[in-house]
Amino acid sequence: MKIHEYQAKSVFKRYGIPVPRGDVATAPEKAKEIAKELGSIVVVKAQIHAGGRGKGGGVKLVKNPEEAFDAANKIIGMNLVTHQTSPEGRKVLTVLVEEGIEILKEFYLGIVVDRNSASPVMIASSAGGMEIEKVAAETPEKIHKVVIDPSFGLLSFQARNLAKKLDISGKFINQAAKLMLNLYSLFKDYSCSLAEINPLVITGDNRVLALDAKLNFDDSAISKYEDILKFRDLNEEEPLEIEASKHEINYIKLDGNIGCLVNGAGLAMATMDIIKLAGGEPANFLDVGGGANVDQITNAFKILLSDKNVKAVLVNIFGGILRCDNLASGLVRGASEKGISVPMVIRMKGTNVDEGVEILNNSDLKFAVATNMMEAAEKVVAFTK
Repeated sequence: MKIHEYQAKSVFKRYGIPVPRGDVATAPEKAKEIAKELGSIVVVKAQIHAGGRGKGGGVKLVKNPEEAFDAANKIIGMNLVTHQTSPEGRKVLTVLVEEGIEILKEFYLGIVVDRNSASPVMIASSAGGMEIEKVAAETPEKIHKVVIDPSFGLLSFQARNLAKKLDISGKFINQAAKLMLNLYSLFKDYSCSLAEINPLVITGDNRVLALDAKLNFDDSAISKYEDILKFRDLNEEEPLEIEASKHEINYIKLDGNIGCLVNGAGLAMATMDIIKLAGGEPANFLDVGGGANVDQITNAFKILLSDKNVKAVLVNIFGGILRCDNLASGLVRGASEKGISVPMVIRMKGTNVDEGVEILNNSDLKFAVATNMMEAAEKVVAFTK
């Protein structure tokens, strides 16, 4: 789960991580009012769940309240397109108005979970304000990492050493190290998958400050944190993904035209790959899980068919815990409730496969059968042509 920058900064404050003064506005008049309270130069920042807002015209530095009104008037309601959004962009409903900051130096600071070490890793770089992926690719020597032992957490000497590697001068080392320790505490306490400050800055008035804030949370743990759950913004999420989450279905909408219904994340990824190999484009990732019941299959199929871009459907199921007869019953019910007007290819193996085939054959569904994945992919791609 993602949250907005202004929401992340409110969490930062709880953990003693300094952020600029500011407030949010949903109307230009409110932005003007906030700018008056802050005085002098302010920054008006679009609030969407995507990076690259400045390049897309979603961040404006203004000199007075009147300019803040004009900037907010342009940003609020716009469809902001960045490298992290779809081509249509995301509609901006809120802006964050903050005090302008005199910046002496910029840094990158973030924490993620490293699968190889099965531990959190703090990543820091002197190339703040840039995309960290680009820094890692072009100037990897500027990337510094600390693997954090979950049994002990981030230790003070590790934070201080990391600050020194960034060439943070002596009088700022304690501030930077304390901020790093507080960021790790937040990361741990809220089961974050990402905690990022880009840029972390040293200001002209001698502060170490989080100029930006990004927090992502582990979906499997988020139910424990009611104070974070209230930050969920459904306007920022794909409607079909929201519907899928209500039925505990793993669904991610993509840009292709071949709908996929698969059980098991690994098989779902392999199915998407083989569709690409056959010259097609998957319209979604959809994993109904190993233990899906008839209701989940029905709802998954209806969600898949609700995507207007879907021109053909590939059902690829290996029946283990999920029996093939339950799958077939769910497909028949889903098709009858939603109506299916696109070609469908089914590849089904495993437990009760004969019973499943019989249910499908006795239905009104029109479908093609495939005996292996490559054949299934080639058939479904041919239907889209």
